[in-house]
Parts: sequence; structure tokens; C-alpha cells
Amino acid sequence: MVSLNEREQAEKRRSSFEASETSRAATHLVRSPETVARYSAPSGTTAFPLEYAFHLLGDVDGKTILEYGCGDGLNTAILADRGAKVIALDISDELLAIARTRLEVNGCEGVDLLIGSAHALPLQDESIDIIFGMAILHHLDLDLASRETWRVLKNGGRAIFEEPLRNSKLVDRVRKLFPVRADVSPFEHPLTEEQIEEFAITGTRRARSFQLLLSSIAQTLPFWTRRAIKVSARIDSFLLRLFPSLAYYATVKVFEMVKEEKPLIVVIPSIFLLSSAV
Repeated sequence: MVSLNEREQAEKRRSSFEASETSRAATHLVRSPETVARYSAPSGTTAFPLEYAFHLLGDVDGKTILEYGCGDGLNTAILADRGAKVIALDISDELLAIARTRLEVNGCEGVDLLIGSAHALPLQDESIDIIFGMAILHHLDLDLASRETWRVLKNGGRAIFEEPLRNSKLVDRVRKLFPVRADVSPFEHPLTEEQIEEFAITGTRRARSFQLLLSSIAQTLPFWTRRAIKVSARIDSFLLRLFPSLAYYATVKVFEMVKEEKPLIVVIPSIFLLSSAV
């Protein structure tokens, strides 16, 4: 049985490696106009999961967003443009240091960087309007993460996640034939549809599956160009629209869930019930 401390220490080591591989040069951290345009208002029919996640985000002006596992701040800088107050949380102080530099060189405001555990969020109950977590849940103890995300979400609040998906044992076997990234921790694993549904508690409101084996493999092979990866993603997206049953073999899932409003319970004094019965 893996302890929570073992899991989190492994994540810190993985994050340290990731930070060492990320260039801290200010010029490298500046957002390109292409990136700004790509994620400002993406279509709901996009072939790319991160674009779809930003599509689900919608208008967040004046809202408080928790970026759940912000890493080196790549998505934080995009969220900062949306007019929301952003709380960017990560377990790694090394990655947060890069995120801070990224925000500074891009002139981003309205962001609070917060170091802490995703299993015990240092936030008050019902203080967050939207949780935005990209490839974070598969690193975590899902039961603890589910409790914490629902604890800090306001009633009616939304949570948007993008996660690796692995329902098919065949896909799992094929994927293991290809190189594993060096920044993978020993306890992380792709999720299944069943795990996502259990995590969501009240159920998902909007969701889409992405990436069949073609684009999944394309991203692991060093000789595939960026253009080839985009073409693969579009082919897979077309196939998923044409044959919805292929979603079982998809390797990425983006989903949104909503914390349902608590029902209003009206207590009628018994004296009124007695009066009406007379």
C-alpha cells in the first residue's frame, strides 16, 4: 500500500526533473501571438483537448479560478488574460519559481501562486468558482482529490479537467511498446471512464474524448513533426465524430462537472400543520 507521503515525494522528484528540463530563459517563456490567439476563444469542435478545455472555461470575468496543479505556469499565463482572479497551486517550489518568471515576463496580473498539496488544499470551503486542472488527477489519490475539489468549490461552481484515458487493454499494450517519458512518476496512471465517473460524484455535464492511437503514438516519436501531430489529431477527431463507439479507445478525456446547488429545505412548524388539519 502506497502512503500519501510516498506518492507526494515521488511527485516532487518528478517535478524537480521537469523543472530542470524547462528553460528559464525569459525569451523562452514569452507567449507567442499564435498561442494567445489559439486559446482565447477556441471552438467547441476543436480537435485538440487543451483548446476544448479552454472552450469549456467560457466567460470567467470576475470569477476566482483555482488552477489545480499549475506546473511551470504555461496555462496560468493564458488564464491570467481571462479577467479572473487566478490561484495557481502546485506541490513543487521549483516549478512555481518558473511560473513566477513566466508571469512576470508576460506582464500577467491577478495571479496568486500557492505551494501546497492537492490532497489538502490550503483554501477555505466554498471559496472557488472554477477549478481548472490539466493532467493532474492521474497523479493523485482520487478519493482525497475528489473530496478536496468539492470542498473548495462554491455551490454551482464548475471543475474542468483534462486527463489521460486508458479503457482498452489492447491500447495499453500497444502504448507500452513506445518510449516512456523521463518525467513520469512511478504512481501516476491513465484513468478509466469508471474512475472519472466516480470522481465526478454528481456526474459530468460536458465531456469529449480525444486522440486515438495514431495521435497518441505521434506524440511519443521524436521524428514526427508538429504538423504531423496536428494532422493526426484532426484525423482522430474526425473518426471519433464518425464512429462514436471509438471513444472507448481514446487516450485523452476532457470533462466538466458542476457542484449542484444545495436544495432549499423549508421547515414548517407543526402548529401550522395542525391548524390546516382542523
